[in-house]
Amino acid sequence: MIDPEYCQTFAAYNAWMNEKLYACAAQLTDEERKRDRGAFFRSLHSTLNHLLWADRVWLGRFDGRTYEVGPIGVDLYDDFDHLRLARVEMDADITAWALQVTREQLAGDLTWYSGVAKREFTRPRWLCVAQMFNHQTHHRGQATTLLKQAGIDPGITDLPWAPLARDASGRIVLGDDYAL
Repeated sequence: MIDPEYCQTFAAYNAWMNEKLYACAAQLTDEERKRDRGAFFRSLHSTLNHLLWADRVWLGRFDGRTYEVGPIGVDLYDDFDHLRLARVEMDADITAWALQVTREQLAGDLTWYSGVAKREFTRPRWLCVAQMFNHQTHHRGQATTLLKQAGIDPGITDLPWAPLARDASGRIVLGDDYAL
């Protein structure tokens, strides 16, 4: 089972990587970001939209908040600047959730209705949280490939190089440099 420190680590890593990806994506024209490059969600822009969509779906299941989502595969935002702002807000929500989640919350079950599968599921909550973070990494890997195809190197993306730190309470947060 995962623990709160795992959630804090991956929330910080997620925010760091998204900041890097969006900075790289901002170097492209809108046309280049939206070019169909044969990825699962076609373009870099749509891949970034899907990441936001999935994070909203999963975090909403964890924290009970209602986030605006549509059908899978439909872009939430056509405008890159709006998408980028929504991403920053979502990363802040994920971080806030990770900083308060408890072992007891992670130990329970989660029951939800999947609109994609059209049925109800019950799974260990920790497994669903791990899925959210794993899903982020999976699609960010696709995004880095799409950036490389567009001639932009996103740089180091590995977790051990993420600028993680501990706050005054000992919780893992995004820092200026790796200090864990």
